[in-house]
Amino acid sequence: MTTRIDRRMAKLKEEGRPALVTYFMGGDPDYETSLRIMKALPKAGSDVIELGMPFSDPMADGPAIQAAGLRALKGGQTLARTMQMASDFRKQDDETPIILMGYYNPIFVYGVERFLEDAIKAGIDGLIVVDLPSEMDKELCIPAMNAGMNFIRLATPTTDDKRMPKVLQNTSGFVYYVSMTGITGSALPDTSRIGAAVARIKSHTDLPVCVGFGVKTAEQARVIGASADGVVVGTAIVNAVANVLDKNGKMTADPAEAVATLVSGLSGGVRQARLASATQG
Repeated sequence: MTTRIDRRMAKLKEEGRPALVTYFMGGDPDYETSLRIMKALPKAGSDVIELGMPFSDPMADGPAIQAAGLRALKGGQTLARTMQMASDFRKQDDETPIILMGYYNPIFVYGVERFLEDAIKAGIDGLIVVDLPSEMDKELCIPAMNAGMNFIRLATPTTDDKRMPKVLQNTSGFVYYVSMTGITGSALPDTSRIGAAVARIKSHTDLPVCVGFGVKTAEQARVIGASADGVVVGTAIVNAVANVLDKNGKMTADPAEAVATLVSGLSGGVRQARLASATQG
């Protein structure tokens, strides 16, 4: 059984270009605006959507995504409403892969069996659950895989060759390489090291490797996309929303338009990645 993620990554491989994977926070700054942002992403060039599940106590998120999560929670966003957002999106788009990204606590409270049933109905294709290591696969990973969903795992610069096989166990869809030690939105590391890191991960798996944490510009997307199978952008998108909100949370411009403009530029960078490396080669 293949998922939308599997099919999209295979299609992009055939086309010879990396994926643009875009993260946004579900419910930020409100449900309707957030849904419009989600609908704008594929049109602007996003290949895979990561839909953030707001949580009050995140561990890996930097200040921008923490603030987005708090805005969403304040606006009444729940896990059920986040899945409803995916369902509403699916009424117009049945092709773009959707990955729910966040932490295990809201899923645990919701109930794993009920969550997986509702997520499948909503058209969710995969999960990234930051705080569930492979030692806890029986909690959610294996039930999700049995339900037909991808479970995408994070690898980091500190994941050595001894640990890597354990991290990759039961991973599917793609491997998300966190290109730095630290929180989301930090400074981008030395991009020359990313190619070597991607190659090291690929020596352990045939899965695509997507690289994120810190990508902000089209040029960074182009450089990373030259060696990675995908480029993940999150904080820059969340900031594009925050930048059109005043101190009271009122919109000074359309967040969906701001996100679409940013993503369109990032998409251009990703699409140039292999062209540039082929020319240089």
